Amino acid sequence: MQRPVAVLAAIVFACGACGADVATAGQGARPAGLVPSVRAAIAKHDFAAGEALINQERSRQGVTSELAEAVSWLGRGALADRELERAEQYALNAEDLSLELLKTTRVNDDRHLELALGAAIEVQALVRAARGARSEAVYGLNRALEDYGDTVLHKRIQKNINALSLEGQPAITLDRTEHLGAVVPTFDQLKGKVVLLFFWAHWCPDCKTESPIIARLLDKYRSRGLTIIAPTQRFGYIVSGAYAPPDEELRHIIEVRDTHYPFLRDQPVPLSDTNHKEYGVSSTPTLVLLDRQGIVRVYNPGTMREADLDAAIQRLL
Repeated sequence: MQRPVAVLAAIVFACGACGADVATAGQGARPAGLVPSVRAAIAKHDFAAGEALINQERSRQGVTSELAEAVSWLGRGALADRELERAEQYALNAEDLSLELLKTTRVNDDRHLELALGAAIEVQALVRAARGARSEAVYGLNRALEDYGDTVLHKRIQKNINALSLEGQPAITLDRTEHLGAVVPTFDQLKGKVVLLFFWAHWCPDCKTESPIIARLLDKYRSRGLTIIAPTQRFGYIVSGAYAPPDEELRHIIEVRDTHYPFLRDQPVPLSDTNHKEYGVSSTPTLVLLDRQGIVRVYNPGTMREADLDAAIQRLL
């Protein structure tokens, strides 16, 4: 069953601010500036103040990638407040600013630009869906994926496609080429089981927070047919964002698993960037719950409260 767009908007708004964002892993906190100031205004639902800050900055600095990101946050804030017209206009403005910047800058090279354009695409899609045009929203996202699928925006766009269309559909086949722990079963082999996909990353603090919740639920429901697959991937770095070759990073992943996720030692852990791309894992953890026939029933970027995940599992057992 597809979730209401208001719920999806809340999820993506929260994920845009979360510390477990794939693209920011290993980076230090950004200093206070325009974006934090605008977000503070949004938190007070004072969009006029946010606009004033942006206009002042534009008069001083012209069009910058940070300014484009700030405008995109106005779009996210308006969407969270269910002000669709305002959200759409902010998103269109952020997209226009981003396209202007793309004439001289690659999206992969500028984090502000990445966030601005990603949010502009995301908000426009969710506005369409909120108006009842979910198919049109997915179509627009697929067009964006054609344009930006070879950039850092791939996972974020795919996340939104999945959030709007994956629930009620068969699970996407996993790449099982490389793995830790038990051999990764196919979904056909798991028919009759309720399957929780727990997408995690070695650097992710929110994943570590979710880990004991999942361990408890696995212990609670294993005998009734719950099984876990925990996909992860290499990111090219280890502690504090330090570069690491594949073998060194693999050793680090195993160390993190054994320290923070001991219940995963005997569970299948596929290692593949492809899985994260196909499931739109632009933030971790991402939780995907399949029914006994392999149909996606929950697609959740970000953490879930234990009571909510427990209830979702119980409904399928």
